[in-house]
Amino acid sequence: MIEMLDAAVEDAIDRSSWIDSLSVLPTSFGSQDASKILSHCNSVQSALKGNKGMILGDSYVFSNGFIKDVYGRMEKELEVFRLSGSSGVILSDDFHLVMEAKTRTDSGRSGEVNEKKKKKGKSSGARTEILIDDEEIIPLKSKKNQRKGKEASLVLSDTKKGTKKDLARTQEDDLNIPSDDWIMQKILTLVPDFEEQADLAGLEDPQTILGPLANYMRPMLISSLKEKRKTLFSENSGKMKHLLDNLQKKLDEAFLNMQLYEKALDLFEDDQSTSAVLHRHLLRTMAASIGDMLFHNLDMHNKLKNGINVEESPNSESITLGSAERTALAKSFPGSLSKKALAVVEALEGKRVEAFMTSLRELAEESGLLLKKLDKKLERTLLHSYRKDLTAQVSAETDPVLLLPKVVSLLYIQVRNKALQAPGRAISVAVSRLKVVPSATS
Repeated sequence: MIEMLDAAVEDAIDRSSWIDSLSVLPTSFGSQDASKILSHCNSVQSALKGNKGMILGDSYVFSNGFIKDVYGRMEKELEVFRLSGSSGVILSDDFHLVMEAKTRTDSGRSGEVNEKKKKKGKSSGARTEILIDDEEIIPLKSKKNQRKGKEASLVLSDTKKGTKKDLARTQEDDLNIPSDDWIMQKILTLVPDFEEQADLAGLEDPQTILGPLANYMRPMLISSLKEKRKTLFSENSGKMKHLLDNLQKKLDEAFLNMQLYEKALDLFEDDQSTSAVLHRHLLRTMAASIGDMLFHNLDMHNKLKNGINVEESPNSESITLGSAERTALAKSFPGSLSKKALAVVEALEGKRVEAFMTSLRELAEESGLLLKKLDKKLERTLLHSYRKDLTAQVSAETDPVLLLPKVVSLLYIQVRNKALQAPGRAISVAVSRLKVVPSATS
């Protein structure tokens, strides 16, 4: 039996393939039996010593040539994963990707040391000490208390393990780390023989075979992914900084103007119908333009951070997105950034401008951007510039339909000292409001 398995393993190594030793052994044998028998096979010992093969999952023997081939193809799949799954952007901390690998490695080593301490414990005569935390040792004297202490420490240990695993999963989600299931699915796509072998072995799920190989490859794939991201992050850092600087300038101007137009809405708060029309008009025009510009630039920054080469659009403020496109982009952002972006989408589809202003401020802050507040001095400067621009537009306009809202806006600056943006169906109400204003205020 050993000779038969030895020959089968040698053949698999020579062909740069793999073998499940249980497929050669009698059906009554289990994986542990296979592991013991493999330890007596000369071909296995020779392959391990010569770095030509390895044993994974007790009963599976893989040649290094096979693993190298699959890993090379998996790296190509990983590149597709990296380019398509570009949602790991954290604008407030550009050094995050560089430090993430070191932090997780250090915490992993610390966890292993702590686990060894917990299992080992310390004993002296009838007195036993159980390590529950790094700095806390609880002495237990009686056997009864000893059992209770052990139970408590095990529960606490399991809770800590669960918390660490949840945290690790969250960090991996934020960084777009491929999951075990993704890796196994890709390996199965690349090597259909695994599914066939699972069927022959009577296994309902090929994961039994794929699991050990995926567990072996995943750390290497993650390391490769992180290295590529760090390299590309460094290459694109200049582009990202330039993009954010330009975005900040565009947001400054647009948000100040938005605050200026928002002030004019207060003149119609006593007329709910007209107020609703003016709010919706400003949301669908100026607010939507600001939101789309921000979403577009954050998406570009996201792609640059994930190594996708994109060219900055000189007219990104003219980008127009639909509701579905905004929602899709918002969901592509990580963690709290996604949540705040979705709040902006919801506010754009709402009825009140102040809700949009609040959500926009929160999204900008989460993105590491600052929005200027409109003060009296800036308001006077913007109103003067707006009045000058409107006067030139009125002088040049020949279409009476387009001329009317511009004239009304100009009158509101002259009479009310407010920058009004009014759609056609609100013009008549806006004009009637001007009639009751004393001429002395002009």
